[in-house]
Amino acid sequence: MSLEAFHQSAPLTLGVELELQLVNTHNYDLAPYAADMLRLMHKIPLPGSVVPEMTNSMIEISTGVCHSSSEVLGQLTQIRDALVRCADKLNIAVAGGGTHPFQQWHERRIYDKPRFQELSQLYGYLSKQFTIFGQHVHIGCPDADAALLMLHRMSRYIPHCIALSASSPYVQGHDTQFDSARLNSVFAFPLSGRAPFVLTWDDFGRFFDKMTRTGVVKSMKDFYWDIRPKPEYGTIEIRVFDTPLTIEKAAALSGFVQSLAAWFLAEQPFQPAEDDYLVYTYNRFQACRFGLEAVYVDPATGEHMPLREHLLRTLEQIAPHAQAHGATAALHLLAGDAQAGENDARWLRGCQREEQLLAEVSRQAALRFRG
Repeated sequence: MSLEAFHQSAPLTLGVELELQLVNTHNYDLAPYAADMLRLMHKIPLPGSVVPEMTNSMIEISTGVCHSSSEVLGQLTQIRDALVRCADKLNIAVAGGGTHPFQQWHERRIYDKPRFQELSQLYGYLSKQFTIFGQHVHIGCPDADAALLMLHRMSRYIPHCIALSASSPYVQGHDTQFDSARLNSVFAFPLSGRAPFVLTWDDFGRFFDKMTRTGVVKSMKDFYWDIRPKPEYGTIEIRVFDTPLTIEKAAALSGFVQSLAAWFLAEQPFQPAEDDYLVYTYNRFQACRFGLEAVYVDPATGEHMPLREHLLRTLEQIAPHAQAHGATAALHLLAGDAQAGENDARWLRGCQREEQLLAEVSRQAALRFRG
């Protein structure tokens, strides 16, 4: 199977996917209600789509093609309101967050869909452990080569994306001491991590052909990279975000991605290099472990600095591009979080300190999602 052609998309358009938790309203554990939710949701005309995910206590919502983060928020609001109404009918609740705080993975059931069953056969218990919840942001690129250039530029800002969205401090009832424990589960998959450093679609095609010849890869879907090209949409897809607790934060994160991408296209601020990746895994680990308190190593200079400081500097740098694309409010929301050192992981821990009961933390997270 050869690599499909890179489709046309309008540069800097956005698409957002959110994986969401379905919880019962009795003890706020995960509840296997995906099929029921999908049945009810399919009757409601909405932008984007609502589809099943790997296990039957999760669903994925996605927007259509949007031109701004406020349009993303508009579409997510419509879908969220419909989800909440359907969940109320089923006496369950919907929540964000990158992990459910206390669910036990062995109790999960794989959703009955051929691809999920196939993955379950291949990956064994990892597929049930994949009951984790992420946000994916697609950004439109002018052409295939520009997409690869944007992918490798964007990789310098993966720690910023992780720290801002981190919302998975708890796994199976324990505080992991990570702000984003979710990404540790993704790293268990053989084709996770970073894309290879190639800057032309022809070279990428040759890499893809080699991978398919090995029989390890059948399609782009088999790569669980932090950022991957999506040729069928004409986008790159950033996959490191934990699902935030609110759709406002989800939309703001898409505004951050769009503003970064606009800055890259307009100013070509730096040329990415293979050596950028020398510090990539370290920066990624720091952001997962410490969130906004992480240390960031600048790939170009080797300088160590607080990630929060680099993030605030970046937000200032891209502010004119944010303004041009209607993302000023989005960046303002994220800058406020960064200044306060507040992400959703911090909020969840604060809630647990106060309540001393993870079921109550889940209940309050579900209330936050409702708006």
